Amino acid sequence: MRITRRAATLGGLSLLAGTSVSTVSRAELGSFLGIGEGFEDFIVATDAYIYGYPLVTMEMTRRVITNVAAPVGTRGPMGQIIKLRQYPDAAFRDVTAPNADTLYTTAFFDVGKEPWVLSIPDMKGRYALLPMLDGWTTVFQVPGKRTTGTDAQTYAITGPGWKGTLPAGVKEYKSLTSIVWLLGRIYCTGTPEDYAEVHKLQDEFKLVPLSSYGKPYTPPAGTVDPSIDMKTAVRAQVNRMDAVAYFTLLCKLMKDNPPAAADAPQLAKFAGIGIVPGQDFDATKLKVDFVKRVPEVGFDRIMLQFKINKDVKDENGWGYTTKTGIYGTDYLMRALITAIGLGANRPQDAVYPTSLKDGEGRKYSGENKYVMHFPEGQLPPAHGFWSLTMYDSSYFFVNNPLNRYSISARQNLQSNPDGSTDLYIQKDSPGSDTESNWLPAPPGDFVLMLRLYWPDESDPSIIDGSWKIPPLKKV
Repeated sequence: MRITRRAATLGGLSLLAGTSVSTVSRAELGSFLGIGEGFEDFIVATDAYIYGYPLVTMEMTRRVITNVAAPVGTRGPMGQIIKLRQYPDAAFRDVTAPNADTLYTTAFFDVGKEPWVLSIPDMKGRYALLPMLDGWTTVFQVPGKRTTGTDAQTYAITGPGWKGTLPAGVKEYKSLTSIVWLLGRIYCTGTPEDYAEVHKLQDEFKLVPLSSYGKPYTPPAGTVDPSIDMKTAVRAQVNRMDAVAYFTLLCKLMKDNPPAAADAPQLAKFAGIGIVPGQDFDATKLKVDFVKRVPEVGFDRIMLQFKINKDVKDENGWGYTTKTGIYGTDYLMRALITAIGLGANRPQDAVYPTSLKDGEGRKYSGENKYVMHFPEGQLPPAHGFWSLTMYDSSYFFVNNPLNRYSISARQNLQSNPDGSTDLYIQKDSPGSDTESNWLPAPPGDFVLMLRLYWPDESDPSIIDGSWKIPPLKKV
């Protein structure tokens, strides 16, 4: 059997993930991975790659999303609110795994020079959440129905080191970094009437610099940088960066987006390879013989967490974690969520189990018919809402005669005589009498995502594992 270099790398990294690797075996592992002198520095460099992956990815995302003169579609200049007006359809390709449950109301803004003030209108009882992420992808505040209610609210988001006085009635939310990403979601049923109601609410949101609060304010036009790649996916742009460019950008970003105090022990290790917060990257300290392999191996270590991280659960064909939004010093989990679900909420706000295989471990195919059976009283327990979304193998919506991309309680699901509920996942209609419970599938491979917004934390709950996701069974 021929062993490729990538297979050898993954095998070696699996060994490296163990806790009992001796100094001798680490040297042997360096030889196995094709790294000669400086293997210890190579591991530190891949640690630094993993550590910085969220900050670099956030910056590259910010550049692409804000590289327009005025808000249009999914993009808008710095400091201007982007308002998605309808759910994507099967032709949508801007981002993978879109949802058909909430309308995004988002913005990137920089609190390094002065605070920004966010005014939220009276949401009239509607479910919404407005998570704010810092540059390291930590969800540092989440105003919304679960946490602060639905009355009108006003917040000043302040940056690192800011001290000052805020106007009366304005509450301070402090960001550790200058980069802030508001990633608001407002629930909407998708009917024309409900679209109109949510649009009214979106138009009442206000985001202004503190110096303009309470005054007439017209945001300036955005600056378009033609050198920014607006076509290639952000993750691909990050992954193709060489180590020197990557660490140069990381060090530049850390000047305005300082690491947390708890990161000090990790950062002390990076000084030997030229990475010191607040300083430019010193590329002379990065050894040439392994520098080309750092991004490849660093990213492989991130994605390997799917298989080895104890906090990534595999249950009845569903994979998920409840360790999102706040990561502490779990840098591998933080990088993994950045790579596969940038912008993920805290688990108290949302959990996203994903499935590529049925209860017997077989890959899904639209050539088959499947049933997802929920016993009476065992539908997904969530205070906000739950939905089951269908994607093709590339994580995009599936074209179908109903234009139905997800299924949830808003479809007026029919129950069985014993009170249980069956969802039918298949290519063709199960019949008019059960079509309300049908989630259309493509002819080929597909992926399912179950969303639980504001999951119940009492028994049963997905957060503590007392509620189990049922498997899909092939008919």
